[in-house]
Amino acid sequence: MTLRLYDTRAQQLRDFVPLDPENVTMYVCGPTVQSGPHIGHVRAALSFDLLRRWLAHRYGRVTFVRNVTDIDDKVLANATDAEPWWALAYRMEQEFTAAYAGVGIQSPTYEPRATASVPQMQEMITTLIESGHAYPAPDGSGDVYFDVRSWPTYGELTNQSIDAMEAAEDADPRGKRNPQDFALWKGTKPEEPADATWTSPWGLGRPGWHIECSAMSKRYLGAEFDIHGGGLDLRFPHHENELAQSTAAGDAFARYWVHNGLVTVDGQKMSKSLGNFTLAADVLAQYEPLVVRYALASAHYRSSLDLTESSWSEADAALGRIATFIARVRRSLPGAPEESQFGGVPEAFAAAMDDDLGVPQALAVLHESVRRGNTAIDADDHEEAWRAFVQVDAMVRLLGFDELMGSGGDLAEHRTLDALVQTMITQRAQARADKDWAAADRIRDAIAAAGITLEDTPAGTHWSIDG
Repeated sequence: MTLRLYDTRAQQLRDFVPLDPENVTMYVCGPTVQSGPHIGHVRAALSFDLLRRWLAHRYGRVTFVRNVTDIDDKVLANATDAEPWWALAYRMEQEFTAAYAGVGIQSPTYEPRATASVPQMQEMITTLIESGHAYPAPDGSGDVYFDVRSWPTYGELTNQSIDAMEAAEDADPRGKRNPQDFALWKGTKPEEPADATWTSPWGLGRPGWHIECSAMSKRYLGAEFDIHGGGLDLRFPHHENELAQSTAAGDAFARYWVHNGLVTVDGQKMSKSLGNFTLAADVLAQYEPLVVRYALASAHYRSSLDLTESSWSEADAALGRIATFIARVRRSLPGAPEESQFGGVPEAFAAAMDDDLGVPQALAVLHESVRRGNTAIDADDHEEAWRAFVQVDAMVRLLGFDELMGSGGDLAEHRTLDALVQTMITQRAQARADKDWAAADRIRDAIAAAGITLEDTPAGTHWSIDG
């Protein structure tokens, strides 16, 4: 099967063919750390965590870069005398890291901060000026702008014409040739802190927002890489500008553009500027992390997600059904087969994930396997029940729900523990047959002391881990 992803630039589903089949390269726009994360930020990061996990399953290695924008107008605006911009940025970065980790989002391969790549940004700006696609402001402000009319394909990512675009508001318009020209470098201003500036050929200043990601993606992944990801709200102007400046600088840049849908509140996107956001820390304090992960993953990554109270209760119930089946297998079934006996994930699950990361459809396959496994247990069909268990195990791990497997660990651990417990059960049965009640009690007490409960039934003795 071939993985297909919706490419925003092509505006259609495309077969995914990586540059290097042994190392998929992926850049995702990370947070601007002017304040703490809301639940929409977590949903965005989770979308690409799920994609990354599936790519790793398909190809083995994924080099995943997610940046931190730690110098920006908003960061400077939120700083105070008591907490300088760099201290605020670091504290907020830690909050994002905690929120991501809270729902099981894997750490990036590299997580560069913008402030650590300023020389690379200046190098790219110099290239753009020399090639005629950028210019220093003639007013001596130190600003440098990208000349959008110098690049014929500007607007291709969002399918817009320059004349239909609004003016870029990221710098003073006085030094611009065109209202839509955007800032690559921002000259220092008297009201801004002195330590938020760098020396440059154009004077003291700091980088514009868009040049940061172009420089960092090139530094860590090269001039061409497989996937550029981010929220739907970043398509314009951020990603449009990234694409223009990188390709104008001579880089092939991203081969696939993947965007996640937004979390909405009453039909409006959740955002800090609108004041309608729910902080990730508040959600994680109220609900179990797995419940949050399930609820955020339950809608297709490209669709909007309107969270309500029922979102959390439905997620909790769904996880409960999976966890109950897992516990039931371990409690009820003797032995544990080799995993290879039953293969990996079901074909229907793989087909759903290969179809533009169809997680909702993949979850349906997961729950069908749970139902099939429960039916097999009821029918005393151990082989089919174990087959369902092995498949459920593989699916929950790929979706990042590893904790559902509980303290029993994976099948290899279960087989080892089962062999030990079964030996003790056999010894206890022999002691009882020999009417050596003291020995039988000692064995049972030893098993109980290890946190294992025995259940004697007409079909034999079953064991389970307490709790």
